[in-house]
Amino acid sequence: MSESKPPTPTPGDTYKGWLFKWTNYIKGYQRRWFVLSNGLLSYYRTQAEMGHTCRGTINLATANIAVEDSCNFVISNGGAQTYHLKANSEVERQRWITALELAKAKAVDMQANSDDSGDECPAVPPTSGQGGGCRNSEVQSTLRTLNSKVEDLTTCNDLIVKHGSALQRSLSELEAIRVGGDMGEKIRQVTERATLFRITSNAMINACRDFLSLAQTHSKRWQKALQVERDQRIRLEETLEQLAKQHNHLERAFRGATVLPSSFSNPALGSKGGASGKGDASDEDDDNEFFDAMEDPAEFITVPADPKYHKRSGSNVSGLSSEIGMDDQSFDELSLASNPESPQPLELEPVRQRRTRIPDKPNYYLNLWSIMKNCIGKELSKIPMPVNFNEPLSMLQRLSEDLEYYELLDKAAKCQSSLEQMCYVAAFTVSSYSTTVHRTGKPFNPLLGETFELDRLRECGYRSLCEQVSHHPPAAAHHAFSEKGWSLRQEITLASKFRGKYLSIMPLGSIQCLFDKSNNHYSWKKVTTTVHNIIVGKLWIDQSGEIDVVNHRTGDRCHLKFAPYSYFSRDVPRKVTGVVTDKEGKAHYVLSGTWDEKMEFSRVMQSSKGENGTEGKQRTVYQTLKAKEIWTKNPLPEGADNMYFFSSLALTLNEPEDGVAPTDSRRRPDQRLMEDGRWDEANAEKQRLEEKQRTTRREREREAVKAASSPEEAVTEDSINDSPLKTEAGETGTEASEVSDETDTEDSPPHTPVASSHGPSHPHYLMEGKEGSNGAQIKSAHQDNYQALWFEKLDDPVSGEVLHVYKGGYWEAKDQGSWDICPDIF
Repeated sequence: MSESKPPTPTPGDTYKGWLFKWTNYIKGYQRRWFVLSNGLLSYYRTQAEMGHTCRGTINLATANIAVEDSCNFVISNGGAQTYHLKANSEVERQRWITALELAKAKAVDMQANSDDSGDECPAVPPTSGQGGGCRNSEVQSTLRTLNSKVEDLTTCNDLIVKHGSALQRSLSELEAIRVGGDMGEKIRQVTERATLFRITSNAMINACRDFLSLAQTHSKRWQKALQVERDQRIRLEETLEQLAKQHNHLERAFRGATVLPSSFSNPALGSKGGASGKGDASDEDDDNEFFDAMEDPAEFITVPADPKYHKRSGSNVSGLSSEIGMDDQSFDELSLASNPESPQPLELEPVRQRRTRIPDKPNYYLNLWSIMKNCIGKELSKIPMPVNFNEPLSMLQRLSEDLEYYELLDKAAKCQSSLEQMCYVAAFTVSSYSTTVHRTGKPFNPLLGETFELDRLRECGYRSLCEQVSHHPPAAAHHAFSEKGWSLRQEITLASKFRGKYLSIMPLGSIQCLFDKSNNHYSWKKVTTTVHNIIVGKLWIDQSGEIDVVNHRTGDRCHLKFAPYSYFSRDVPRKVTGVVTDKEGKAHYVLSGTWDEKMEFSRVMQSSKGENGTEGKQRTVYQTLKAKEIWTKNPLPEGADNMYFFSSLALTLNEPEDGVAPTDSRRRPDQRLMEDGRWDEANAEKQRLEEKQRTTRREREREAVKAASSPEEAVTEDSINDSPLKTEAGETGTEASEVSDETDTEDSPPHTPVASSHGPSHPHYLMEGKEGSNGAQIKSAHQDNYQALWFEKLDDPVSGEVLHVYKGGYWEAKDQGSWDICPDIF
């Protein structure tokens, strides 16, 4: 076994390890994790199940232990339960037999001491999970007897009160009468009532005596039982304390690294096609067992590297390239900070204090299904949404939140190795999703030409600018640069579909990161975001898919896999795994963790082909050094649940600032009203902005048509814009143009044609080939001469993609306070 065990465990110690348990003739022996504690032998499929799912337990106090051969032994409690077990070796089997015999002896001794000599419990073998059934039955019987005695006491008490009152009345009447003929009758009545009172009192005394005797009879046993429970509680507290101490180690070993228990505990088993391979199959109560996400089993597993790799000092023992032959401590923050070429921050002025709170979210009820039921199958940008479902931030501000963990890029800029740098870039990629785990509110869709600046040059050394550069399709461009030697740019377009129970959001476009010193150029795309429980239940968000982070200069690549959540999976929710490879495909680092909490990395020392997975695919086994934490999520501020679950950075994004452009999201009135809790006013303001956006767009398209067409064709186009077709499309509210989001609401101009008897029309184009009201042929698309203000569309020669790139001028305009070229969009 991989875990060292004492040769002779002392009684009472918890003994645990892997054994092979016989299941049936089809599956044979299956590998299980056994735990021996307090006279009970329990087993689990994996170590991770110890906290929540026990597969079976047998009480050793009534069990027989028999040895079959050098490695096999049997534990049976008389027929109800029988475990056929097999150890890896005769030595391992003998350790288990010794531990089991000692635990059985102690369990028998504890049971004998806890039983009262005059009140023995029948020796019935307990079944699994019912070891205390006899004691519980006896306690219940005793309680029923005591309850009966209490009822007798209550009845006697009522009779005493009744007869005592009657006797008192008779005595009073006896004192009141004079000596005469009625004297004898009254005395007889008094005598009868006194007799009844005496009989009832005797019954009361007898009932009290029985109750006291019964209580005294069971007192000693109950005291022993109570003492046993106290002792068990103390042992349980000690066990929990030990588990708490081991928790961090188990997390590092199993949680983040996509580890199969069989290969982790004994790497040698990876080459055994028999029992080890069957250890991945299911137990007798299930057909499938998954150590990773149910939908897609892991492509690799990791095991601890040989200790010799931890002792090396610069020699290339594992065959790694000289580029990464340095000691594992090269990732330490201390070594990065000690880089002599790293610029040191110099604070000349006090840093501005940012706000830490926003007004609490009002508790306004609105039925989401009443709005969404008519929008199934449509684009999210075509669904009219009141601000009740929004959060007081725009999509541009949400894009800027990707920079919350900018320190990862700062560290990446200091790395000497491109492979090390790739690890930090990959961690930065994952960190951008950490703010979404509780953020079920919809951000405001930006207006065309809307911008957002995030100037953190003094505090953090970077500046960021976002601009909504297009409506068809809606697209936002983002550019950020840092004094630490990196720049980030991205252009994101969201494609979304509402499917009734869930909403899928598919980001289109790429993100690029460039480093000045090394000229490394990285690019990657985002994964799919899914919002669940749209109809009923609590909304929750999941991220799933795969990301390839590519270094276009060196050919290095990091393949990240976001495992989708599965109710049936026993893996860690929101799990992310990744492998960093060079251009030849050789693995150098393994990353693991969760996108909502933290990421770790470990260096690969050796790799080999391991056992086949659940689908017959051969998985790669990586021998790695000890994992180190590369990123961890910042805790949410106090009261975040009442502030839309905003992070500390998100709380500051909509804070009013002087000197920003008039198109900045902070100046958007409906968003500001919503943040202040004035939602009714925000909805009204939102409608005003939508109408203004439509009017502006209509005028711009008319100008584009006039500039691109002859005067006669321009008249035709104008007549179409004012024709009944336009009115129908704008007023009937059909799919192509009626449903509008706050920006297009804006996304569908009023003259966009609707689905008609001619068939459905594309939402971005007029019905090509159809005649207008004057018989002219309609050929033009939505001609829009809008040009982004601060970005320009270019072909990237490195990645081969076309995207909007920052062309400059914004920060110079801010320094001069000159915003004359900015349109009036609010």
